[in-house]
Amino acid sequence: MRLGRRDPDHLRIGDAVDFWRVEELRRPSLLRLRAEMKVPGRAWLQYEITQVQGGSRLVQTAFFEPKGLPGLAYWYLLYPVHGVIFRGMVRVLAERAKRAGGGTPPTA
Repeated sequence: MRLGRRDPDHLRIGDAVDFWRVEELRRPSLLRLRAEMKVPGRAWLQYEITQVQGGSRLVQTAFFEPKGLPGLAYWYLLYPVHGVIFRGMVRVLAERAKRAGGGTPPTA
């Protein structure tokens, strides 16, 4: 049975978030999501937050473990698309943090 989110406001290990599953969660500094979509390999998306002078720094990392030649082709063909998507995700997160905290997000 596929489990979803048990609580709409608080994540726990094992919760589903869109096409991802929470694999590791260390509040307030780390969130690692494992992809549950069909891809030729295994994929993770990780967020790390560190405190810096004047605010916080968010690092988003995509990990991909390709399975054979189809996996390598998938990664390199979609690399530019993933770059656009991931940059957009970080921008949205920064704007939401800015609205929630009232500060200005740091520039990368």
